[in-house]
Amino acid sequence: MIKQKSIAVISMVRNDTFFADKWIAYYGSHFGFENIYLFVDGMDQKLPNLAEKINCFQVPHVAYSRAKGDRKRAQRISKYAQTLFERHHVVLAMDIDEFLVIDPNQNISLADYLAKDFTTSSLSALGLDVGQHPTLEQSIDLSMPFLSQRGYAQVSDRYTKPVVGLKPIEWGSGFHRVKGKNFTIDPHLYLFHFGLVDYKKADENSQNQQLIASGWKAHFNRRFLLYEVLKKQNAQEGDLFFDYARRYFSRNRKWYAWNKPSPLKKNALVRIPKRFETLV
Repeated sequence: MIKQKSIAVISMVRNDTFFADKWIAYYGSHFGFENIYLFVDGMDQKLPNLAEKINCFQVPHVAYSRAKGDRKRAQRISKYAQTLFERHHVVLAMDIDEFLVIDPNQNISLADYLAKDFTTSSLSALGLDVGQHPTLEQSIDLSMPFLSQRGYAQVSDRYTKPVVGLKPIEWGSGFHRVKGKNFTIDPHLYLFHFGLVDYKKADENSQNQQLIASGWKAHFNRRFLLYEVLKKQNAQEGDLFFDYARRYFSRNRKWYAWNKPSPLKKNALVRIPKRFETLV
């Protein structure tokens, strides 16, 4: 019998009407809505429809460049997460378009899996960057699971993030690393990043003049390369690639970023296994 543990989830959101309610519903169903914490960045922002079910804090917006804004957001969430460990055993932190999943083959709930005893201060999930295939897939239907409508993802070092905090830690910008600590990639956890799950919505975001003015244009250009990968590369079966990717990410890192995985040097486009279809 696995000992029940209290698990909290925290994120911050601005200029979003697409992901927040799905994020709340997903993590609330796994861990209890009373354990979900969301900062809404800006007093002018519309609150998610499900805001009253969770711990939702609307805070004044401060305009920063993209890089500085990422740092400030990670600092705020890290500081608040440290207080959550006073009443929670595990704290998850991620962006609003990221969803942590346990492999269905484990036949265990995400909550029960995270309640196990781990020896590290954090866990990284294998990152899968999901995009709408330009020719094979239609616009997303928000009333249906994302993964029932999207079949392709790029295995990504950038989204192989230490989103699971097992002890009080300090995340770096974008939650891509834990400051001063190494990372441990769990063999059964996946982090699905859905920022490009719908081309029309992603394109609208990329035209936001406020974001462009604060330095997001190069970020959007780099991110949209995923659509070119989807067009031009042949996808391989995910299960044949996942173990290789975990080993590569665990062994390879740049000297100046020793606590983050290095990018893969080969085709990393995969077909998402069918068993994930109904999970998110």
